Amino acid sequence: MKVLAAMSGGVDSAVAAARAVEAGHEVVGVHLALSRNAGTLRTGSRGCCTIEDSMDAQRAANILGIPYYVWDFSERFKDDVVADFISEYQAGRTPNPCMRCNERIKFAALLEKALALGFDAVCTGHYASLVTDINGNLELHRSNELAKDQSYVLGVLTAQQLAHSMFPLGATASKADIRREADERGLSVANKPDSYDICFIPEGDTQDWLTEKIGSKPGQIVDESGIVLGDHGGTHEFTIGQRKGLSIGKPAADGKPRYVLEIRPKSNTVVVGSQAALAISKMTGSKYSWCGVAPENIADWTEIHVQVRAHSDAVAGAYRVLDGQMEIVVNEPIIGVAPGQTAVLYLGTRVLGQTTIEKTVSAVSVGVE
Repeated sequence: MKVLAAMSGGVDSAVAAARAVEAGHEVVGVHLALSRNAGTLRTGSRGCCTIEDSMDAQRAANILGIPYYVWDFSERFKDDVVADFISEYQAGRTPNPCMRCNERIKFAALLEKALALGFDAVCTGHYASLVTDINGNLELHRSNELAKDQSYVLGVLTAQQLAHSMFPLGATASKADIRREADERGLSVANKPDSYDICFIPEGDTQDWLTEKIGSKPGQIVDESGIVLGDHGGTHEFTIGQRKGLSIGKPAADGKPRYVLEIRPKSNTVVVGSQAALAISKMTGSKYSWCGVAPENIADWTEIHVQVRAHSDAVAGAYRVLDGQMEIVVNEPIIGVAPGQTAVLYLGTRVLGQTTIEKTVSAVSVGVE
């Protein structure tokens, strides 16, 4: 096959490209330039898609003996990921930019261009596995390396996108094995730190970054009964479940910490209360998709596991789709679920689909109808 290897400049994508070459595919490496800031440099494990990353990717491609290109996707990234991130926070929601990047950049814009140029598949260093079922349909499954499993952020992929995707690291035993393999192949990124934080906020301070982009919009912090406890500089400074940085001074009557329960952008108000009030047992969303072949009888309650964060555990529950809404209930309440987050459904290790959470319901008022 003719394979386009997305090379971020990290060890995972370099080894994934090496395995694709070793498998006999015709591989071309490409690094995505997602920012036009020529002064962007990586600091340790903060940030990605920087000048340093581009050079690391090129060195890896040179060692593998494959052609290498840098493609400018900065405008698309700014419009589809960065602008979306800002608007979601302005609307009082908590987005996941990695989900949007995978959905709209790596497996939409990049794959679209790859197919137009005659490539058969896009190869990435994600820890996830593709499995063919008994009917010949592709399914996305968790990686064997559960500690590094990234199937959650790939839950937005469609059947058509899976058909042109390649994840060579899915069956890997551990990240240590990947680093060892990179070292044996002579790849200089073998001991490069993994990136973390949001790639376009390398300093790691999301609140300051958002304030710079949006500006201040002072409002009030209130408790569940509406009593004013303090002031804030903008609802974008808060996320559901947040405990630190509330600056409300006066302790709660029971002496326990208070958490952000609700963000009301229209009234510019932040509601805080006890941790118990964060317990959620139902979520709904109208923006849903199926990862692979769509299941049958979606209007009936079906048992699944659901994961609401990239690094959280999946919890048992059930889902159905009724009147264009995906409804998800969980057997045990989840703490601090925020509108804007993505709920990914699993059947065993298989990723079934996902929805962007639009509404949550308290654990004290939910049941399966």
